[in-house]
This record gives sequence, structure tokens and C-alpha cells, in this order.
Amino acid sequence: MSSTIFTPGAEVVTARGRGTIIDVRATPSGKFVFGVEDAEGEVNYFTEQALRLVQG
Repeated sequence: MSSTIFTPGAEVVTARGRGTIIDVRATPSGKFVFGVEDAEGEVNYFTEQALRLVQG
């Protein structure tokens, strides 16, 4: 388990670019996925391993 906590409103970087977490959901297997909205308003879901918090 990671010590990083991703919460709605957090600025993150993904493989698709920068965005804001707007949704957190549990999958049937018990993992969490995070909905990230980019600058164009598109929402994609990522696992914790695919996210990095924006520094600064």
C-alpha cells in the first residue's frame, strides 16, 4: 500500500497528462480507481499506480 493519499480535488499527472481527481470508486475486486478530469473536461479512470501528485 502506498503512503500517498489521492482525494477529490488533488492535482495529478497521468500518462495522458495533467488533471484533477473528481471521483473515487471501488471495483468488485476491492481495488480503487480514480476518476481524473483533464483540461478538456474528459474523465478517465486510473489505478493508484498510474497517478503521481503534482509537486508545488
